[in-house]
Amino acid sequence: MTIAHAVTGHFDASRAGDYEQQSRIALAGYEACHELAACMLAAALGSGRTARVLVVGAGGGAKEIVTAAGLEPLWRFTAVDPSEPMLALTRTRLEETGFGARTETVLGTLADLPDEAAFDAATLIGVLHHLAGDRAKRAILAAIARRLRPGAPLILACNHCPYASQPLLLAAWGERWRQHGAGPAEIVARRARILEADPPPSEQAVADLLRETGFAPPLRFFSSLFWGAWLTRLAPGPA
Repeated sequence: MTIAHAVTGHFDASRAGDYEQQSRIALAGYEACHELAACMLAAALGSGRTARVLVVGAGGGAKEIVTAAGLEPLWRFTAVDPSEPMLALTRTRLEETGFGARTETVLGTLADLPDEAAFDAATLIGVLHHLAGDRAKRAILAAIARRLRPGAPLILACNHCPYASQPLLLAAWGERWRQHGAGPAEIVARRARILEADPPPSEQAVADLLRETGFAPPLRFFSSLFWGAWLTRLAPGPA
């Protein structure tokens, strides 16, 4: 199964329509995570400068782009996603917010972009735990690395421990859904869905994947239940 198939199988039209609402519930601090991600990139790049930013897995409402574009008016974005319904949501939101002119959207994967170091920064938010196995995880990180300039920052955010290994966190995750009006059957169904994902088994495993694909040790700047967000940089030399 290709990375594209692994992701599009999870994010069909029915899932796309639910994505923005469920993301804000499933990730407590959704807005704060994206705001801090934009601030971390601005701090890493230097505010007020031009930059080309690669946004991988950009479907579902363009939150990364809208937040960062509002902070930095000279940044331009390339948004890549293999799911047509998810990318349609992103294109709609970009037009609504006026950031469409600063964003190129690509329906596909990183393989559909030139294999050259053309970007000053990148984001990979909410993607890694949907890819099964370390091989697929390393492949997407390595593909990003090849498209970044040396020293370029990467924002990586994902779940990073086996859900069943933390029963109290998993129960709290279910309580958050109940807090937002979900009934017992819906909570069970959503728990079954999250258990299908394959997150890295630890924060150290995230750091190992980054090291193996040419990135420096990451700095965590956000955490929420199973979720973590880090900033790393492409190390000098080939990835």
